[in-house]
Amino acid sequence: MADGDDRQATFGSDGSLETDTTPDATGENDFGEPKEPNETDGGYNRYAVSSLLQKAVRRSDEEVAAWAAWELARSGYAWNLWDRLTLYVVEDLRAGSDVALTIQRYEELATERWEPAEWKGRLCAIHAALAAARARSTREGPNADEYFRAVAEVRAEARERGEEPAHDFPVGDLEPGGRFDAIFDAHTGEGSRLGRGTRFFKTRGARVGPEGEGEHSARWQRLAMLLDDEREYSAAELDRAVEPVDPDDPWHEPETIGGGDEKGGDAKADDGRRDGRDTDGEGRDADDADGSLSDFST
Repeated sequence: MADGDDRQATFGSDGSLETDTTPDATGENDFGEPKEPNETDGGYNRYAVSSLLQKAVRRSDEEVAAWAAWELARSGYAWNLWDRLTLYVVEDLRAGSDVALTIQRYEELATERWEPAEWKGRLCAIHAALAAARARSTREGPNADEYFRAVAEVRAEARERGEEPAHDFPVGDLEPGGRFDAIFDAHTGEGSRLGRGTRFFKTRGARVGPEGEGEHSARWQRLAMLLDDEREYSAAELDRAVEPVDPDDPWHEPETIGGGDEKGGDAKADDGRRDGRDTDGEGRDADDADGSLSDFST
């Protein structure tokens, strides 16, 4: 790692990055003049170039982003460049973007394998900036953080006045029996006190969202439930366990599933099983003609 890359950076009251000028950032600019503190080789202020890089990424301006990254890298401010690019991943790019790993790899190459201000290091800087600029830009993270923080203040002020808040968190009070009842399984104190064990978890808490389980995953889930030595599941429960949640109401759960009392504990019950076998929800035996559970399909 080049000199200065491992140094702690701090932010000033205006949000700008503050640090001493590193040896890599000294020398002359493009005009043969001694560089001033925080000056780039092109004669720009590095804070301005750093801000330009972030705004270019946010606005998906590839050429400007590539230049700003190149300018910082060649001017001895690679530490500033990589610090900011890493911040952009969480501040300005859509959650789940795999560009985070791409930028991390380019940084490793530029700072650990090569010198960041040299040709290969500059190429890594350009590639990383282009990757960030080409990714889906969004301010969803900072916007959510700011909104939730504001709501927290509104809730606290309303409680102090003994009033209902004008704005509340999207989860309300989080109580059993409410919209998010499915979360209160044996993994929570409330769920344990209600006797909600594996049955409740399998048929409610473990369900996944609108795309549903893949073919293999759904098959494995059904078979694992059928082979459970401690509890017997009805056909309706087997179906419910792998049924996708409703995209328009992902938290809705019926009071009962197939008429059973599955919201309670895990006591072993008949639940409609015939001779120790279950059905697939369409009246067919869960095991096939030769009695093999391994061929049971969804």
